[in-house]
Amino acid sequence: MSLLTILTYPEPILRKRARPVETIDGNIEKLVEDMADTMYAAPGIGLAAPQVGESLRIITVDVTEEREGLIVLINPEIISWEGECAGEEGCLSIPDFKEVIPRKKKVVIRGLDISGKEMKIPAEGILAISFQHEIDHLDGMVIIDRISGLKRDLFKKKLKKKIAQQQL
Repeated sequence: MSLLTILTYPEPILRKRARPVETIDGNIEKLVEDMADTMYAAPGIGLAAPQVGESLRIITVDVTEEREGLIVLINPEIISWEGECAGEEGCLSIPDFKEVIPRKKKVVIRGLDISGKEMKIPAEGILAISFQHEIDHLDGMVIIDRISGLKRDLFKKKLKKKIAQQQL
C-alpha cells in the first residue's frame, strides 16, 4: 500500500487530456491499487489518475458507506445519458471548495476493468455524478470549469491571494 500525493489546482497536468491505457500490466495494477488506497485515505469517493500525476485514463470510484464497492475503470467513456440534475460537489484537487454543479441524472459508462474485460455500468444518483466528475478529470476539466464565469473569477482571485500568502 502506497499513498500517492493528490495534486491540487492549478497543477498543469489537471488541465491536460489524459492518454488512453494501451496495456494493462503490473505498473497499471500497482497504480490502481495505490489510487484506491489514496482515495480511501483522503477520504474521497472518486479519484482520477491525473490527480496523482499520471496522465492516464483510469478512475477509481466507491460511493458506498461501507467502502466495499470499489469500481475501477480504465479508458472509461460515457456512452449514453438522460435527464438533468444538480448537486453540491467537492474535489480532492480543489480543497475547501464546494459548489452546485449541473450533471446528467443517469449515465451508462463503458470501460475496462483491471483484467481488461469490457464493462458497461448504468448509474444514477451519486454514482452517476461521481463517474461524470472523474471523467471530467480525464478530459482536463475541474469543477470550476462547470460554474459561472463570475464564480470562477472569484475563486481564482481567492486562490491567487492564498498562494501569495503562502509564499511570504
